[in-house]
Amino acid sequence: MTVPTAPARHRRLLSLQATLMITVIGIVGMILVGSAVAISASVGRVTTDSLDSQLRASTQYIRLTEPGLPPTVRTADEALHNSQQGRGYLLVVDVASGTTTGAIITDESEVETLTTSQIQQLRDGIVPGEYSTVTVDGVGAFRVAGFTSGYPGVSGIVGLTMEEQQSTISKILWTILLVTIVGLGLLGAAIAVVIRQALKPLRAIAETATRVAGMPLAEGSVTIRERVPAEEADERTEVGRVGAALNTLLDHVDASLDARHRNEERMRAFVADASHELRTPLASIRGYSELSLRALATQTPEIAIDGTTSALERIQAQSLRMTRLVEDLLLLARLDEGQDLVFGAVDITRLAAEAVADAHAAGPDHHWSIDVGDEPVIVAGDASRLHQVVGNLLANARIHTPAGTHVELTLRQEGGDAVLEVSDDGPGIAPDAVATIFERFARADSSRARKTGGTGLGLSIAQAITHAHGGTIAVASSSDGTRFTVRLPARPATPSTASPSASASTGGPGTHSADSPSAASHSAGA
Repeated sequence: MTVPTAPARHRRLLSLQATLMITVIGIVGMILVGSAVAISASVGRVTTDSLDSQLRASTQYIRLTEPGLPPTVRTADEALHNSQQGRGYLLVVDVASGTTTGAIITDESEVETLTTSQIQQLRDGIVPGEYSTVTVDGVGAFRVAGFTSGYPGVSGIVGLTMEEQQSTISKILWTILLVTIVGLGLLGAAIAVVIRQALKPLRAIAETATRVAGMPLAEGSVTIRERVPAEEADERTEVGRVGAALNTLLDHVDASLDARHRNEERMRAFVADASHELRTPLASIRGYSELSLRALATQTPEIAIDGTTSALERIQAQSLRMTRLVEDLLLLARLDEGQDLVFGAVDITRLAAEAVADAHAAGPDHHWSIDVGDEPVIVAGDASRLHQVVGNLLANARIHTPAGTHVELTLRQEGGDAVLEVSDDGPGIAPDAVATIFERFARADSSRARKTGGTGLGLSIAQAITHAHGGTIAVASSSDGTRFTVRLPARPATPSTASPSASASTGGPGTHSADSPSAASHSAGA
């Protein structure tokens, strides 16, 4: 069952500029209107007080009786004719005998008699003992007050027109209205210019963000070249800081996308190289397996056994090669995840001596030497993995240099770091290969052609292990030779961390040939 829902309420959203303009102009308009009301009220109160004062004084100059015995009471018309009052003056004379007259001095300074209804309006509107404002039909609004004559039984009402007061207030209101309209118009124009200029960086930010949002960023090589203009990203202003922050964010996103693309390219190359490396041993295993089966089926037992033995040896060799490749890939994966390291106190001096002895045994056609200091260099690390780093660097020098090349391992301590260098005087590495030499399945150029098959993962593993120990590895190569430098954060050795055997096996200082007895003493257990 579908439940009907109320229609969505759509609210029309205004731009920030329009909202600011409406808000500012509205507030200023309200202030001006309030000021106009306050000014009008103040002017009205002042003019009303002035009329009250005039009324109070005017009663002294009204003569309501004619001289004689007894005095005769004048009518309102007669009293005004004999007075010095000006236009707009009103008088009502009420005699106790019942006679009531009223008159007003018109604009032409003539006396006009009031009608009975007009007099009644005055009587109804007056408040005894107070000044009142009464509107009389045909003549307008008056400020009036009652009075009592000195002649018994005679009283009356006096009043002054409020026409001038209303005219003055009207002029003030119209003036304020005109000034308000013109002022608000000028204010609106000024605010529009100022706000438009102030929001220009914000519009640039919005336009930049809109253009970036429309870019395809999902895959492939993506470069974000859109940036907020430098003049709109001034960090001294609030909006400018937003623009600068957006530019910084776009720089990070651009760098991240570039890194993602490089990782994708490396992953594709990695998969291709791994497939290529695995295809060869798998093809060999399959071929020799088929050859063994065919020999067993077609040859005599003696010949079949000999052929099968040879094929199985080749299968074993290819299996070992494939196993090493898989183990190397697994090691790299674990190092990338921060795993596969067991930290302890490691004597790098002894480890280096053993690695040089191993390299001398594997490459007797090279000249090997080691240069270490008097004291052992102790670092916190994984002994087997650090041995693998040194072994890979020495194996790299042995494989990629011709016979007779001199390879030297140097170990020293610089401040808080242990620095290990493996250098050779071989032909060097091609400049275009130096930038990618630590990448997985990297290959050097023909000037350092490998003599044996390899996976191209040795230096990648060395770099990964070094980084996992918080260290760095770098290479410098020229036509005069190549130097690999490993820098590891070292910790000072204490009697409890360095074993007696390790201390005893470090020998003395100096540079030793791997063929000399001193070199053998450095390679105990090799």
